[in-house]
Amino acid sequence: MISYTLYNNENSKEWVTFVHGAGGSSSIWFKQIREFQKHFNVLLLDLRGHGNSNVQIKKAFKQKYTFQSIANDVLEVLDYLNIKSSHFVGISLGTIVIRQLAEIHPNRVKSMILGGAILKMNFRSQILMRLGNVFKYVLPYLVLYRFFAFVIMPNKNHKQSRLLFINEAKKLYQKEFIRWFKLTAEINPILKWFRQQELNIPTFYVMGEEDYMFLPSVRKVVEKHFKSSKLFVIANCGHVVNVEQYDVFNQQVIAFIQEN
Repeated sequence: MISYTLYNNENSKEWVTFVHGAGGSSSIWFKQIREFQKHFNVLLLDLRGHGNSNVQIKKAFKQKYTFQSIANDVLEVLDYLNIKSSHFVGISLGTIVIRQLAEIHPNRVKSMILGGAILKMNFRSQILMRLGNVFKYVLPYLVLYRFFAFVIMPNKNHKQSRLLFINEAKKLYQKEFIRWFKLTAEINPILKWFRQQELNIPTFYVMGEEDYMFLPSVRKVVEKHFKSSKLFVIANCGHVVNVEQYDVFNQQVIAFIQEN
C-alpha cells in the first residue's frame, strides 16, 4: 500500500484527500495542511514511487503503470482507512488520477478540486513529450525533469514551484521516472474522454492565468461542462497554484468544499 499521512479533526466528518503530481510528493501541500485541518480531516498521499512510497514499493510494481492502477492505489488507502467518500484536491498530473478515480468509483468522490488541471496536451506539450520519449533512456532523468519544469513554469515568479518540484524529483529513481513517463502513451485518449464526458460531481478548476499550456483547454471544457464545473483563475500565477498563490488557493478551495 502506498504511504499516507493523516491529520484528524475531531469536529468534522468531512475528508479532504490531496493528490500530488508526477515527480512531487505529499510535501508540496505544506501550505495547505494547517488551514484545511481547521475545517476537515486531511489525508495526504504519496503516489507509487514518490515520497515515502518509493522505499516501500519500489520493487512491488514491475507491471506497466496505468492511470487506473494508480487510482486503485488511492482507493486501497481509502478502503483501509474506512473512508467512504472524500473531497479530492489535486495538482497537475494528480488531477488526472482524481478524475480517473471518479470515473471508476463516483460514489467515493464528493467533489473534485483540480489545480493546474491537465485536460489537453497542446502542441508545445506534445513536442515536450516526444522529446522526452526520445531521450528518456539516454539522459539522466533529472536533466529531463529540469527541462520540463522550465518549459511548464518559465517565469521568475514560478521559481519557487520549479525548485520545489525539481528537489522532490531528486528522490525518484531513473527506472521509476521512466515508468511514469510511459503513462504519456495513454494520456491523449484518456484526456479526450474526460473532455467529452461530464460527471455529475461538483468540480472546481483552479488555474493560474500564466499557465499557458493548460488553461485554454480548461476554459473550453468548463464552458461545455457548465452543470458541474466552475473555474477560478488566479492572477499573476503559473501552473502550481497551491504554492505560488497559496492564500488565494486555500480560501477559494475551502469555500468551495464547504458549499458542497
